[in-house]
Amino acid sequence: MITATEKSIQIIEEGHITSPKGFTAGGVHCGLRKTKLDFGWLHSEIPAAAAGVYTLNSFQAAPLKVTKNSLEKSKKLQTIVVNSANANACTGKQGYSDALEMQKLTAEQMGVETDHVAVSSTGLIGVPLPMDKIRSGIGMLGKEADTSPENFEKAILTTDTVTKHLAAQVEIDGKMITIGGAAKGSGMIHPNMATMLSFITTDAAVEQKSLQSALKSATDNTFNMITVDGDCSTNDMVLVMANGMQKNKPLNESHPEWDKFFEAFQFVCQGLAKLIAKDGEGATKLIEVNVTGAPSEIAARQVAKAIISSNLVKTAIYGADPNWGRIVCAVGYSEQPIDADKVGISLGDIAVVKDGLPLDFDEGEGKLYLQNENVKLIVNLNIGEYEATAWGCDLTYDYVKINASYRT
Repeated sequence: MITATEKSIQIIEEGHITSPKGFTAGGVHCGLRKTKLDFGWLHSEIPAAAAGVYTLNSFQAAPLKVTKNSLEKSKKLQTIVVNSANANACTGKQGYSDALEMQKLTAEQMGVETDHVAVSSTGLIGVPLPMDKIRSGIGMLGKEADTSPENFEKAILTTDTVTKHLAAQVEIDGKMITIGGAAKGSGMIHPNMATMLSFITTDAAVEQKSLQSALKSATDNTFNMITVDGDCSTNDMVLVMANGMQKNKPLNESHPEWDKFFEAFQFVCQGLAKLIAKDGEGATKLIEVNVTGAPSEIAARQVAKAIISSNLVKTAIYGADPNWGRIVCAVGYSEQPIDADKVGISLGDIAVVKDGLPLDFDEGEGKLYLQNENVKLIVNLNIGEYEATAWGCDLTYDYVKINASYRT
């Protein structure tokens, strides 16, 4: 897993989704929410190679289906529109027709091909999309007064408390390639996608098949390794556009600097995923679970997911209770090969279990460590050489309050 210390990767301070060359974005208020921005758009000057990954929930929302179908045909995108407040999910044939109209009107407004438009929605499930307001929002797209990545980031939020954005650069073929991203997500977050939307841009030239492969691989290590509450939603997707405006030699797995590009791409995905986990509904702490010594990559991932998804672990972290027994339980029910007599566990630098047995440690020191905003749990299975990292947050009283009154 790459980190911010990668020498070839340069983080852009206050970088956004429009940091790569040739991209613009904005957001407007069209009446879906009382006063906040609720309709966002992202646009490339030229059609861009594009790729997407989508929720595994069987109830896939209409805009997701429309976008997936178009992208499978065209392999390119030029404009993405997103509305908040209404998910347009479980809305039947009318919902699908509304998503198609949303796509068609956007194409006309922006002067692009219909299949080069992606549509996305997030918000309340089971309510028809108020198309009069959507049409109003589309009519405002591209106006200079509303053009800013900050407006786009705000327009796509639901229960999020902060916007989420990141951009980084890496030199490829002697050219400075930029990768930017924006995301939303706070609740209904669970591995295999969640109520989460993420949009990534780059001015690199990347072959479409390789871009899809890179997105799938990076998603498995980042967006699919986060959880807030164990709920997998209906609208989630990650889309990436590569417009090639830096005019590098097209990247694919055979390019001598492909690994450098992929590391930077995954770095941006990881950063956005961690921002989502940290902003979990009601959360006060970001939790990182690092599993090492696993017999396979799948085993490492599944054990990490089991721990980060455990409500007992999450509540213990919230209460700063160094109850390592809850971590042991999660390891045990992960349904992966485990040798209980070899497992080691640490809370940060504080070793609490060795060879499956408790160590004598200062509980006061453990409690003090768990009061930090960033908590790291380390589990060594000691039966292999694979590792994986998952991210999540603590489970608090405020999470219950937020979701008990979500519709009211």
